[in-house]
Amino acid sequence: MEHEPTKNKISSAFRYAFPKTTPILFGFLFLGLSYGIYMYSMGFSWGYTLALSALIYAGSMEFVTVAMLLSPFDPVSAFLITLMVNGRHIFYGLSMLEVYRNTGWLKPYLIFGMCDESFSINYTSQIPLGVSKGWIYFFVTLLNQLYWVVGSIIGNLFASVISFDGKGLEFVLTALFIVLAIEQYKIQRNLISSSIGLVIPGIALWIFGSEHFMIPAMIGIVVILSLLRNTMEG
Repeated sequence: MEHEPTKNKISSAFRYAFPKTTPILFGFLFLGLSYGIYMYSMGFSWGYTLALSALIYAGSMEFVTVAMLLSPFDPVSAFLITLMVNGRHIFYGLSMLEVYRNTGWLKPYLIFGMCDESFSINYTSQIPLGVSKGWIYFFVTLLNQLYWVVGSIIGNLFASVISFDGKGLEFVLTALFIVLAIEQYKIQRNLISSSIGLVIPGIALWIFGSEHFMIPAMIGIVVILSLLRNTMEG
């Protein structure tokens, strides 16, 4: 009987987290499917697909890693490319320091499994009283990763019998971010932060180009939001 409260706490967290991740489910299954098909076309079996999708778990970087695996070993270039592609996670991590406080032994996995979508959900969710925040964060993170891994494996296993043109599937992720941005605006109703999130990346894109704008944009957003923190809180 002493384990009953814990079971109820975990099941309540799962019931809260799963509907939050439903939009991610469809997006990740399609994107994972295209990744699995791509892996198969480059000569990698489902085992490699499982390992990369589960251990790297960074969509853009996983596609880049395929080319790295087929190229001469160059750890310095691999490190710099990874930093450039996924450097934004540094800012995600800083933003989640307070959110993930007091999550105990769940924290290492929450840090490892944090992707753009999990960050958006966990950072903006208005969690009701009486529901475990730590377990909600855990299930959001775990479910999103499972969607990606399962989609990747399915794509790889059935690539030999599927006649499918995956061109344009990457827009699913863009559409997903648009939905998450709208949901966040509906919760916070803050035109200042929304405008900053649009204007700064646009300027960075114009100055640095599409391949190098992400990190300057994130730095610019953090600096400006820090300077306007008191105004926005007021």
